[in-house]
Amino acid sequence: MEKPSLDLVAISTNPDGLFPSAPRNTTKTSQSSRQTDSFFKSVQWSADGTTLFTSSSSNRINTFALPSNLLAPHGDSPLTLTPQGTLCLPEPTAAIAPCPYFALEQPSTQCILTASTDHPIHLHHAFPQPPPPSSQSSSPDDSNDDDDDSTFSFPQHKHPQPKPLATFRLIHAETERYLPITSLLWSFPGTHFLAGSTNCLSLFDVSRPDLGLSDTPLLTVKTTGSSAQHKSGNGARVVGMKGTVSALAMQPLSYGDYGTGASVVSAGTWTRNLGLYDLHRAGACVATWNVAQAASLAKIGGRGVLQTVWSPCGRYLVVNERESSGLLVYDLRGTHRLLACLGGRDGETNQRLSCDVFPGTNEQVGGFEVWAGTRHGKVVVWEGVGMNEGSVEPSYDFEVGARGSAVGGTAMHMSGSVLATCSGSWKFPDDDDDSSGSESDSESDLESESGSDDIESGSSSSEDDSEEERMGTSQQRRGRARPPPAVVEETSLKVWSITAGNMVQSGHQEEVNEPYET
Repeated sequence: MEKPSLDLVAISTNPDGLFPSAPRNTTKTSQSSRQTDSFFKSVQWSADGTTLFTSSSSNRINTFALPSNLLAPHGDSPLTLTPQGTLCLPEPTAAIAPCPYFALEQPSTQCILTASTDHPIHLHHAFPQPPPPSSQSSSPDDSNDDDDDSTFSFPQHKHPQPKPLATFRLIHAETERYLPITSLLWSFPGTHFLAGSTNCLSLFDVSRPDLGLSDTPLLTVKTTGSSAQHKSGNGARVVGMKGTVSALAMQPLSYGDYGTGASVVSAGTWTRNLGLYDLHRAGACVATWNVAQAASLAKIGGRGVLQTVWSPCGRYLVVNERESSGLLVYDLRGTHRLLACLGGRDGETNQRLSCDVFPGTNEQVGGFEVWAGTRHGKVVVWEGVGMNEGSVEPSYDFEVGARGSAVGGTAMHMSGSVLATCSGSWKFPDDDDDSSGSESDSESDLESESGSDDIESGSSSSEDDSEEERMGTSQQRRGRARPPPAVVEETSLKVWSITAGNMVQSGHQEEVNEPYET
């Protein structure tokens, strides 16, 4: 099969959404060099394939409802995406989970779960209505009034937000502090969701949050200790996985599971452990193992599992680690053995780089496809995964972002004809870089020119600047100089149409934006 082509059909460069964030850096150097202070971190599709959910480094959750003419010819200029809803979270979040039965024509299904640091899990409306003018003009003390049920705000946010639809609490019994939620799983049929924390999995009931009776876990599964012990293949008693559960994924539904939902959940931890748990058996541990030895033999590195993805058939499990140059593929049909290592991916970064799977479109190769982002603006694709053992190199790659901009999110549409990617990362400029030096020199020239026009009025500011320079010089002498601020050179959310390679070569221009058969 020929390499397919990607055509850019829509783009957004606004990770802050409807509420611009205040700049993190207020120094003259940072204002002249940076373009934005935030970037897109992740992207997900809704269940009906009409909406995109993104998270950004400025603690914003944006909802983009894609236009109906997305794949229509637009010439050389792609559509500009504008978010229809923006949530301002109080703290950074490591997990969001859209409703598994989301439908754009049914407002009651347009919900999303968010988990922020030191806060409970919140259920929000994906398209929050802006607060009334009276609440916007009120003081911060009034906006935090417990008697006001319409809006709430956080001290660091100047944008009042609607109150969440429901709240779910996971609290440590001894210290009464909120446990860190590092992963969320809200799967079909949507009556319950699973939250991963330190050494435990918590199951919540979300079917009737208005009753106020289900804000605590219905079931807590300890991943360590005697409750997590099980027998391995040789009959030895082993202890379950230990560590913070950073990745959760539900096994795809089989023909006999429709109506009840799948039951086997794969969980990964920052300590590089994997575990399988059966929710239909009160969270019984099916198997646990560690991926460190397999990654070491494959020479791909890795520092903790950040994502687990099931194959469309439910037989294989793809393991995505942080700071890893490849992906591990396990065969879970009874043996739980390592099947293949998908190498050739430039992913040695501490930033999250997600991947996605899709049923194979190449009948000659078989298997399924894996699409993954890299740290240098590319998306690599492996075909025929599950059909080959050992080390597997990428089939092809695509340039989707700027050089040096990490592709943190890669999400394939259910049709296989549309791909969503988001790119962006912080960069710490090098003091010895010629380009940064020339920018600072030109900036100082501009400041000197503007300062010559206001000699009388700028005398006090000159004294302040000289005082700051003396303080900075003294700090450098003591070895405590302030590091250069981090900047974001490029960030974008892009939507691509995928066209089969043989269609492009045959010259059928009218079929370029049509999905190929899967």
